[in-house]
Amino acid sequence: MGPRSNGGAVHEPEQSSEETTTTPQPDFSLVLGGPLYQLFRRAHLSGDALELVRRRVLVIVGVAWLPLLLLSVLAGSAHGDAAGIPFLRDIEAQVRFLIALPILVAAELIVHLRIRPVVAQFLERRIVRDEDRPKFQAAIDSTLRLRNSVIGEVVLVVAVYTLGWAWRGQVAVETASWHAIPDDEGMHPTLAGYWYFFVSLPIFQFILLRWYLRFFLWFWFLWRVSRLNLRLVPTHPDRTGGISFVGRSTNAFAPILFAQGAVLAGLLASQIFYAGQNLMAFQVQIASFVAFFVVVIFIPLTVFTPHLVRARRQGLGDFGRLASRYTQEFEQKWIHGGIEGGAPAAEPLLGSADLQSLADLGNSYSFVQEMRFVPFGWKDMTRLAAVTAIPLLPLTLTVFAVEELAGYAIKVLF
Repeated sequence: MGPRSNGGAVHEPEQSSEETTTTPQPDFSLVLGGPLYQLFRRAHLSGDALELVRRRVLVIVGVAWLPLLLLSVLAGSAHGDAAGIPFLRDIEAQVRFLIALPILVAAELIVHLRIRPVVAQFLERRIVRDEDRPKFQAAIDSTLRLRNSVIGEVVLVVAVYTLGWAWRGQVAVETASWHAIPDDEGMHPTLAGYWYFFVSLPIFQFILLRWYLRFFLWFWFLWRVSRLNLRLVPTHPDRTGGISFVGRSTNAFAPILFAQGAVLAGLLASQIFYAGQNLMAFQVQIASFVAFFVVVIFIPLTVFTPHLVRARRQGLGDFGRLASRYTQEFEQKWIHGGIEGGAPAAEPLLGSADLQSLADLGNSYSFVQEMRFVPFGWKDMTRLAAVTAIPLLPLTLTVFAVEELAGYAIKVLF
């Protein structure tokens, strides 16, 4: 059913909880759209729901990597030391095209499958009020229009062939290699180098920048939703008014962060093995890299902070008044009333529901007190930081031998 299908339901009477849970999912996707997606469909590299992932990965990686191998073999620079850095020993290139690129392509299906239900939960959990459903649908429609924009992807192509050159200059090792050889005028690209600079790198950079565009689209959608009069429940046990599912949605972007970490690991490996650098010299850069991408993923979720602050303040006031009234009546009944200031004669103290209600009221009040001002926690941030840093772990072997690491592990365990 199309994006407008949900719009027709906004004038219906308020639904019950059972009916709400059966509401069709909104037609929302960060990835099912845009000129490249349509091109993949016409080329039978994708179905309507991003099927044929393996075929798509094989074709894209084949265009980006296979010609580099063939041209390097023909030039005698695929393996051996005659070309400086041979192609098959260029860790940065292998990681970029054989690890990061396939992950970035396959991640589309993961993001599609995980983000769409997240959007639906705004309606299923009745976070969005019935009267705001048209505005919610408008937020979806606005995001989809930006996603499908031809101009957006054209701008990315222009950026790749302009700003991309500056990017390439930053990551390349300035030494003779399979893609460039020195001459009197500087570094001169080989045939493989021309394909690398004009085809392979632009493909990778375009796909990566396309993910950055999708991050912006997700931020745009959440910002539009945050402007609605959301129904948050201060006593919800998730401590975020019932929208913790938004924080968990960040797990969908874990493959992109892993791919980014892999690219950084390949770059640092080239610096370590071919430029004589030491891993410890990059500690600040690594920490900044991981922190930056974790912030990029979580910063859009802070748009809900005003709602959470307001819900907590209102909840503390409401439940404070309720708690005062209940505890006063409880004290009057069980402490000052009854026989000699104890329990009423006609009502046994043991097994009384009043005691359990008092405890339940205290638990509910503690939920309000412990509400967070963002719909995510340290565990969510730590998880994505670890995913980003995992590809860098093999580089520790350039600093510590396997025997040393094993020895440290044994000491920690025993």
